Amino acid sequence: MSKNGVAIVVGVGRGLGLALVEAFAGAGLDVAMSARNADELEAMRPDIAGVKVKAYPTDTSDPVGVERLFDDVERELGGINVAIFNAGAFQMGGVLDITPDDFERCWRVGAYGGFLVGQQAAKRMVPRGEGSVLFTGATAALRGSANFVNLAAPKFALRALSQSMARELGPKGIHVAHVIVDGLIESEASRQSSDERELNSRLKPADRADGYLYLHQQPRSAWTQEMDMRPWVEKF
Repeated sequence: MSKNGVAIVVGVGRGLGLALVEAFAGAGLDVAMSARNADELEAMRPDIAGVKVKAYPTDTSDPVGVERLFDDVERELGGINVAIFNAGAFQMGGVLDITPDDFERCWRVGAYGGFLVGQQAAKRMVPRGEGSVLFTGATAALRGSANFVNLAAPKFALRALSQSMARELGPKGIHVAHVIVDGLIESEASRQSSDERELNSRLKPADRADGYLYLHQQPRSAWTQEMDMRPWVEKF
C-alpha cells in the first residue's frame, strides 16, 4: 500500500472518472479503478510513477460483485482510505414513455449501486475509525426536470443516502460527502467547438477531480457534507 493510502473509484469513464483516478494517483495514493467494461478500463488505465493503478471490472448493481471488488482491492492494494461512487445510467424520456425496465436499470446503477459501494466502504472503514466516502451527484438531485425522471429519481436517492450515512458515520470518523455537479462535462467533441461560450460553459474533469481530493484531505474539524461545482457562466 502506498504511504498515502488507497483510493477506489467506481464508475470510471473518459471524463470525471478517469480524472479522479489521475488526481488521487497524482497525490500519491494507489488507485483501484472500476467499471463494467474490462477492455475499456485497461485501455484507460494510466501509468503513474510511484503508485499502483489497477483495473477491476465490476457490475455496480451486483451485491456479490461489489463485495468481491472491495475484497480484491484490500487484498491486493491494502486498506481503502477513500471510496468514490461515480457510476450512473440515464435514458432521457417522458414519464408517459419510459419503460419500467429502463427506470429500474437507472435506479439500480445510480442509487442501489451507491448503497452497495457505500456500505462496503463503511464496513471496512468503521473498524479503523477513518476514511472518506464521496458520491457524485447532479443538479437532478435538487430538482426533477421534465423528461429527466430516470436521472432525478436515483440522484435524489443518492443524496439522501449520503446525508443519512454522514449523520450515522461522521461520529465514527468517516467523512461522507455528496458532490453536486451543476453543468455539462467537457468532452472531446466540446473541445473542438469554436463557440467561446460553449467552451467556457463546460466543467473540466481535472478541475472537478481536485474538488474531491480537497474533500478527502479536509481536517475533521471542518468537514463538508455537500459541495456544488459549476462553471462560472452556469445559471443557478
